[in-house]
Amino acid sequence: MTSVKPHAQPVAVVTGGAGGIGSAICRALAAGGFTVVVGYASSATEAAALAARLPAGDHDAYALPVTDSATLAAGAQRLAAHYGRCDVLVNCAGTTRFVPHADLDALDDATIDAILSVNVRGAFAAVRAFRPMLQVSGQEGGGVVINLSSTAAQSAIGSNVMYCASKAALDNMTRSLARALAPRIRVLSVSPGLVDTEFVRALDPAWRKEQADRTPLGRLSHPEEIARAVLAATTQLTFSTGSVLLVDGGRLLA
Repeated sequence: MTSVKPHAQPVAVVTGGAGGIGSAICRALAAGGFTVVVGYASSATEAAALAARLPAGDHDAYALPVTDSATLAAGAQRLAAHYGRCDVLVNCAGTTRFVPHADLDALDDATIDAILSVNVRGAFAAVRAFRPMLQVSGQEGGGVVINLSSTAAQSAIGSNVMYCASKAALDNMTRSLARALAPRIRVLSVSPGLVDTEFVRALDPAWRKEQADRTPLGRLSHPEEIARAVLAATTQLTFSTGSVLLVDGGRLLA
């Protein structure tokens, strides 16, 4: 699809790459030998700063708002022109807000649409934009899509009803795309429980302790642990596709 000489290193694109989990994933992929494109919607300054701090490599930050298919397509064209390849796509962009599950009126249409358009449609749109490069990846196991899911997809316990539904839809889409895009592209979900990001650390300490106490391993996960799971799924699990990889400390067992 391009006459550009492919970049020497494999290239990974991370949407939502400047967030707490996304930035940890970018660092892990860069340390693992990938050139990383930090995708952002509105955090241009943070994304550029992160790309500049990553270990030696031709890293960059691209505007990749997942609800804007035209901008995603333009980003994919820019990446093809500069790098000549895309080997990994990590769909880390996501959104939610806390709404009690029983408060159906507070979960208004605008919130529902925002959650579904970012968490579900946005992930699909990103795959659609980068598929042409992913399907010609020469890395072992082929091109890889990693969708950042949540145990809320299975437990139906999360920030609101529609967030849980969106992650269940994402896991279902992971399986559908794994079948549709095989054998050239593998598609997996990495599914954390509650992750101890800066945002979560700002919440009520008593609530955080309660969540940790409900987890068999006795604590919340760290962003770096989610990042290591993404790297492992990308580089080690080369015969896995359509799977949901739990990184939850056993939370679903409780």
